Amino acid sequence: MRRAIILVMDSLGIGASADADLYGDEGANTLGHIAQQCAHGLADANGVRTGPLKIPNLTRLGLAAAQYDSSGSELAGVDDSIAIKAAYGYAIEKSKDKDTPSGHWEMAGVPVPFKWGTFPKTVPCFPDDLIETFIEKTGIPGILGNCHASGTEIIKSLGEKHIQTGKPICYTSADSVFQIAAHEDHFGLDRLLKISMIAKNLVNDLNITRVIARPFIGSDAKSFQRTSNRKDMTTPPIENTLLDHLTQTGGQVISVGKIADIFAGKGISKCVKGKDNMELFDVMLEQLNQAQDNTLVFVNFVDFDSHFGHRRDVIGYANALEEFDKKLPELEAIMKEGDVALITADHGCDPTFPGSDHTREHVPVLFFGSSIKTQNLGARNSFADMGQTLAKHFNLSDLPHGVAIDFI
Repeated sequence: MRRAIILVMDSLGIGASADADLYGDEGANTLGHIAQQCAHGLADANGVRTGPLKIPNLTRLGLAAAQYDSSGSELAGVDDSIAIKAAYGYAIEKSKDKDTPSGHWEMAGVPVPFKWGTFPKTVPCFPDDLIETFIEKTGIPGILGNCHASGTEIIKSLGEKHIQTGKPICYTSADSVFQIAAHEDHFGLDRLLKISMIAKNLVNDLNITRVIARPFIGSDAKSFQRTSNRKDMTTPPIENTLLDHLTQTGGQVISVGKIADIFAGKGISKCVKGKDNMELFDVMLEQLNQAQDNTLVFVNFVDFDSHFGHRRDVIGYANALEEFDKKLPELEAIMKEGDVALITADHGCDPTFPGSDHTREHVPVLFFGSSIKTQNLGARNSFADMGQTLAKHFNLSDLPHGVAIDFI
């Protein structure tokens, strides 16, 4: 039986890339800095997070060793004496941006050789003609925001005015994205999704990768919270990915979480959702238990990025890493002979860095399964090596990009 599982720990970078200075990210190290702060006594007011970072299963799968090879620094406070039982290394991104679609497409075999369009850090940030056309085509009374912002902060500051005026909150970030936040009840989820699709059609000429619908609930600034009904309208991948090649030869690709959105539905056989990391993990286990031969289960654990990285919540990120680590034996227990699992990331989002944007970093490459030999894979010159390796695992023809890893 040949099955595979890709677990994307969204934003778990393990050291700044050589070109990080081009992105203002010199010295970034998402995992390294979290471990460092934990080792130095980081704790919240209730003492919920104390002591060094405890990730023994990820360490056994080579994460601490990959971090050291990537950045030249050990994970502070993490017990690295645990014997490694996996093929481990790190990957360097070839794509020109540090965004979610580029990272995922590249790990599926398709680097992006150009930079996506972005909006300037001005107020307003969106072109006047774009907003005028958007208002005209959607029938909305106007927009709020029109700036670079943290999604949670702008909802707090403008959410009540949004409810009063009926104007959606539109904002962006350093990524190629146009985001629209609106209240699920007062504005309506279906309406939000409809205007978001209109917006995606309008920003295509600007080479903007994604429009993200960001629904929220609550009665006031203190109670507003985003819901799991987020929807990403994404430009389709620029070439066929591993997902397309697998499904075109009779295989199955099961999307867990936002994977289907990231690939604009291309190469996806089935799509299932989950409200948070732990529910996504359980859904992944359920889907793997049911999966037949030639199936790829592909899951994105978005909370690391959206709840903790972007919000610069070091404590929350550390707790989430430990929760994830504790779940890994459940996956290993149900993997069958011939199954291959891959833990990786799509970019960094160092919660100790200023601002709220992604950081340009290397990502871990941790392959494990009963047939995989323990070895140091070193530096991989493209995320595409992961896709090429899984193409080989599924006995597919070579993908156009990447070098397959021989670990079996």
